[in-house]
Amino acid sequence: MTTQLTTQRLQVAVIVGSTREGRFAPTVRNWFVSVAGQRDDLAVDVIDLAGAGGERPEILDSPAAPAIGSITPRIAAADAYVVITPEYNHSFPGDLKQAIDWHREEWQAKPVGFVSYGGVAGGLRAVEQLRLVFAELHAPTMRDTVSFHGVWQRFGPDGRPHDEAGPAGAAKVLLDQLTWWGVTLRDAKAARPYAA
Repeated sequence: MTTQLTTQRLQVAVIVGSTREGRFAPTVRNWFVSVAGQRDDLAVDVIDLAGAGGERPEILDSPAAPAIGSITPRIAAADAYVVITPEYNHSFPGDLKQAIDWHREEWQAKPVGFVSYGGVAGGLRAVEQLRLVFAELHAPTMRDTVSFHGVWQRFGPDGRPHDEAGPAGAAKVLLDQLTWWGVTLRDAKAARPYAA
């Protein structure tokens, strides 16, 4: 008996977790999406919690439930995720936690990768905490990350990293791992539903 494997592109949701005014997230997002967009095995959907133009996020509006729920179909449709997060006070943004917690089954048995940025730690303490959150949601996380330490000095006025090779290499490793896990889990779930 032969196994039928899917060859369709992996649907990757890139979730931008920062919602602060004056945030650096659009620069990191644009760079990462341009790198991911060069791959023909991925279809990228950007879910920016702050909305277009960096205004206050819909998820902070009252009532919050309908606005958060509006991203649910896009989260559910994804085969894998990349979370772009800064580090705030040794952790990740509260709006990101709210968006994650609003969903449960949508995350299950789908891999999550991270692109982080910040000061000395480069957002890695935020990633450490996000790993615990996604483990509780049955979502495996990728070991390798893309991390920008001292992010404000790492990018030029054109929005590109001064050292393009290092971050691009890290992004390739992350996306290769994410693709392997994403395709493997997608095929496994097609053969047998995941038991949470």
